[in-house]
Amino acid sequence: MSTAKVGDINIYYEVHGSGEPVILIMGYGLRAGHWLDVHDKLASGYRVIVFDNRGTGRSDKPEIPYTANMMAGDVIGMLDVLDIRAANVFGYSMGGMIAQEFALNYPNRLNSLILGGTFFGGPRAVQMSPEAVTSLLGLAKMSEKDKAYALIPWLWNNAFVEDNPSAINWFITTFSEYPTPAHTYLSQANVVMSFNTYDRLPDIKAPTLVITGDEDRIIPHENAKILADRIPNAKLEIIRNSGHGIFISDPTEKVSKIVSDFLRRHAKARANKLI
Repeated sequence: MSTAKVGDINIYYEVHGSGEPVILIMGYGLRAGHWLDVHDKLASGYRVIVFDNRGTGRSDKPEIPYTANMMAGDVIGMLDVLDIRAANVFGYSMGGMIAQEFALNYPNRLNSLILGGTFFGGPRAVQMSPEAVTSLLGLAKMSEKDKAYALIPWLWNNAFVEDNPSAINWFITTFSEYPTPAHTYLSQANVVMSFNTYDRLPDIKAPTLVITGDEDRIIPHENAKILADRIPNAKLEIIRNSGHGIFISDPTEKVSKIVSDFLRRHAKARANKLI
């Protein structure tokens, strides 16, 4: 558990496990701790780096508009601090937008790319519903406890909530540990609203996995299909009966297994090229 000076801000980060580096980029309003279920499973075979995005958790929270390009620069800064030449990058939701910008701006620092529950933005995207937009922006006005309860039906379907009470209770009890201020929701909303990589997606050359839940109520899963079509040789995985929150809590290990298999396969392919 450490803090790194990246540009003009301090960013909180943690490193778990050892092996090939995998850096995880969290989504809108959330923090490193919300990767708990996923990073614990990946850390058995990889050096997993998680961090609080600017504006969240224990990182600095400048009151300025954020962009995906700016936040991709934060990721590069983290890798520089840790003296990591190249990493596998896994971005979830807004973090997937940052990950796309990272892949496009810093291709030599990328081993492989994993995009979870995200989209490419702009007019060609399948847009979030007005109800989703209103609900997410409305988080800025709520208490921390109310935010957690308000998010649950947007993150998971009813079956998941009923079958996984411990995961839901964990989310509720940990949500308010390091509150996200109101201005962060607006600053990070700027990332989502200003984002558009559609025309540049074919420039991503790294091995790419696009993964989504077919019941995602925040970012429609049809966007994952378009992402996979636009990125050369990308692999698409659609998890049935799953919502947007599958990247936060993964009790059946579906996400972790798919991600681990992808990372293992491409690490082996890179090693074979060096022989």
